[in-house]
Amino acid sequence: MFSRQGPTLRELTVQALSSVEHGYDLLAPKFDRTPFRTPDTILDAVGRALEPLGPFAAGLDLCCGTGAGMEVLRELCRDRVAGVDISAGMLTVGRRRLAADASPSVAAPGSGSPAVSWVRGDARALPFGSAFDLVVSFGAFGHFLPDELPGLFAGVHAALRPGGRFAFPVAAPPRIGSPWYWALLGFDSVMRVRNAVLRPPFVMYYREFRLADVRRELARAGFRTELHALPEFGRRKDGAPRARMVVATRPGATDPRGEDPGDPAVHQAAGSVNS
Repeated sequence: MFSRQGPTLRELTVQALSSVEHGYDLLAPKFDRTPFRTPDTILDAVGRALEPLGPFAAGLDLCCGTGAGMEVLRELCRDRVAGVDISAGMLTVGRRRLAADASPSVAAPGSGSPAVSWVRGDARALPFGSAFDLVVSFGAFGHFLPDELPGLFAGVHAALRPGGRFAFPVAAPPRIGSPWYWALLGFDSVMRVRNAVLRPPFVMYYREFRLADVRRELARAGFRTELHALPEFGRRKDGAPRARMVVATRPGATDPRGEDPGDPAVHQAAGSVNS
């Protein structure tokens, strides 16, 4: 899971004993060589699922880290993309990585590529007005406690233009009693003990982000929510998708393509799954 170029056990321990912000500052230079980075298979699947819903003018990667999701946005958005993260170290790595890929901070006029910007900020207090048509997030929700979701989703809602979409992948929960079930339960238990005895806390819980709760809080924030199966990951024995993409739309007169988001034909074309 970890390459030889990845962090050592000592480095991971130091990170876990730090705050979320400082821990990721420490991990940033080696983050892309850890299993914590969202795999390309997930990024590509979400990009393909979002493509029929676009094109989009402006996109935001919420908790962007080193910018893996920024690459998805650059393929989907025509004008500009932004990444916001609390860790200055992660932003620095992301900025350098995209620069090495010949993507300047501000795209040259007529280049055909969206302008790219990096913003240090707290996702729970986004420093944006109604500026984006699409917000994505990958692998970050374990850093938020359940009682923080209302404020988080309200901030995303405010950052979106009417008709804008908030999209993120979710995996089906592991079967009770399976190795993954016990692994995630053990990890969360260790983190709870750590946070009970040490300060500052390092919030990272894999079992707190439950889809039913998420859909309820999205609705309370004013979103209309749909689920899109990600067929690349197959289905479980009970027929449920192994992975879905949540698409939460801020209601408005038009969506980013100039269509009425309430038109059933739009949802049918997008292949939405409402279960």
